[in-house]
Amino acid sequence: MTNNDLVPGFDDEKDESLKIQLQKVDGVDGCLILYLNGYIDTYNSNYFQKRVAKAIEKGYIKLIFQCNGLNYVSSTGIGSFTAFLKSVKPRGGDLVLLEIQPKVYEVFQLLGFSQFFNIRENLDESINYFHAGASESVSLFPKVFSCPICSKKLKALKPGRFRCSECKTILAIDNGGQVFLG
Repeated sequence: MTNNDLVPGFDDEKDESLKIQLQKVDGVDGCLILYLNGYIDTYNSNYFQKRVAKAIEKGYIKLIFQCNGLNYVSSTGIGSFTAFLKSVKPRGGDLVLLEIQPKVYEVFQLLGFSQFFNIRENLDESINYFHAGASESVSLFPKVFSCPICSKKLKALKPGRFRCSECKTILAIDNGGQVFLG
């Protein structure tokens, strides 16, 4: 199956700096694996966003980004992942970053985004995350997490907005347990 079979028009545009291969996940509605090869920076992030937006428009809202072939992501690239998350969350979707390289993960950490994403080590774990679906969200709260700014361990009893007891940053936590600034 080609990318265009899964998402019509997906391969209409190409970029040598970032190759994306699609694979549908059988048994999980709306789940798609995107194999990323290359890098994401200021120059190709628009290309990356347009390709993934096509997949989301086609109804793929459970996205697994296979990142072991991704050797660099700029802050603009991380902005792309954040935009995808904002796009699929209201539709009941989510995304998983799979096998992320240490130097790429470091960028997510430095920018304070590592807590916002589901980062998994293997494909089965990623697919199971989407299989669990709603049953997993029942036991989300109370949720213990680290403040994305000062790393203080915090506990949220329910979704909502609150202030970090250490650095006073305003944080928000949604029904899915995702933590956001402000």
